[in-house]
Amino acid sequence: MSQDTRLTHRLVPTPAGRTHLVEAGTGPLVLLVHGFPESWYSWRFQLPALADAGYRAVALDVRGYGRSSGPQEIPAYRMRELAADCAASVRALGERTAVVVGHDWGSSIASTSALLHPDIFRAVGMMSVPYTPPGGGQRPSEIFAAMGGEEEFYVSYFQEPGRAEAEIEPDVRGWLSGIYAAMSADTMPGSDDPAPHFVARGGTLRDRFPTARPSWLGEQELDFYAGEFERTGLTGGLNRYRNMDRDWEDLADVAGAPLTRPSCYLGGAHDAATGWLAPAIEAFPTTLPGLTSAHTLDGCGHWIQQEQPDEVNRLLVEWLDGLPA
Repeated sequence: MSQDTRLTHRLVPTPAGRTHLVEAGTGPLVLLVHGFPESWYSWRFQLPALADAGYRAVALDVRGYGRSSGPQEIPAYRMRELAADCAASVRALGERTAVVVGHDWGSSIASTSALLHPDIFRAVGMMSVPYTPPGGGQRPSEIFAAMGGEEEFYVSYFQEPGRAEAEIEPDVRGWLSGIYAAMSADTMPGSDDPAPHFVARGGTLRDRFPTARPSWLGEQELDFYAGEFERTGLTGGLNRYRNMDRDWEDLADVAGAPLTRPSCYLGGAHDAATGWLAPAIEAFPTTLPGLTSAHTLDGCGHWIQQEQPDEVNRLLVEWLDGLPA
């Protein structure tokens, strides 16, 4: 996809230091938050579509990614810090309120932002990762450690600083191509193949990555992502996983809290997260009392807004148009 000439890049001050924003259109503000391992570029199809629909669409680079600041300390990537960056971005854009929409980790950042800053975020959209109220129950690291059984769940694999980096950074482009393929509907391993979200003892994640390229990932797209992570490294993105226990402690004051702002959820039918987090989806009547739109997209994996951009754009605009002014 060629660069849309309507896109405006800017750096704004936030608690991270600076946050890189990419903007298109005028109208009510919609803040778009990416996940791992992605960037503002993950929203390249949504920015012009939302602008054409009458919205001011702004995609950010989460701290540690792209042109945004990347603090060195691991605790700087706690969820409260990332939500503060989102709130500060809205203010830096001269706006009082916004709709926040996130994918993957961005979904959790978006929902936490709306939970902690309800005066700023008037509605929240979540893609691929459904809302789960913070806190309560077991410590996250204990839950993920138990999920692996004889193997190691990828979240546990990411915990030790430097370990995943040692796998990824000698061949960033190849690793990114593999993880995108492992979680795309048209290239993911079959149900009888070893699951790519788990690591065999002594192995690596990429041992189970497909060699095929998903249909949405052309040379230009892969070049962009690889170029960003070759420059920044992966530590900023991986540090998000290394704060899950801190988040569990930090958000104790809102443990179990429902998200009452108007909301929507979009998931892929072939996304492993849709299965793992099925209880969270079933709990939406309690946890998301403001839910007005929920859809599972057939033939779609994890990278939902890139795998099926036209359908995501249609559903997103339909939901946005139906929100109270």
